[in-house]
Amino acid sequence: MEAPDDRKYSKEHEWVVLHDDGTALVGISDFAQNQLGDVVFVELPKVGAALAQFDQMGEIESVKAVSDLYTPVGGEVVEVNADVVNKPETVNEDPYGKGWLIKVRMDNAAELDNLMDAAQYAALTA
Repeated sequence: MEAPDDRKYSKEHEWVVLHDDGTALVGISDFAQNQLGDVVFVELPKVGAALAQFDQMGEIESVKAVSDLYTPVGGEVVEVNADVVNKPETVNEDPYGKGWLIKVRMDNAAELDNLMDAAQYAALTA
């Protein structure tokens, strides 16, 4: 599965897609979920948490390993994907759709400039 062009990517394999209302959805890439294997647990920040760009925002556990999750953009967490917490395998099934992790009200849209586009990310993971 190719990385969609409509979002930006971090070197830690998280993605962010900006919405018109100034919020941004955050998730992990297809590459990351493939590396992890079967995801069995996801720990995410609470709604209202303030995150700085590249802060640790939680953990993801698979049958192989436990990995830290890092937010590609800073801001206030306005929503957490309860479906992923309750059914972690959603991250494996649909990493760019239903498997999103958090929604953030971004502090600074210029932070997107610190991230890779889909072509750069594809080169990183090639």
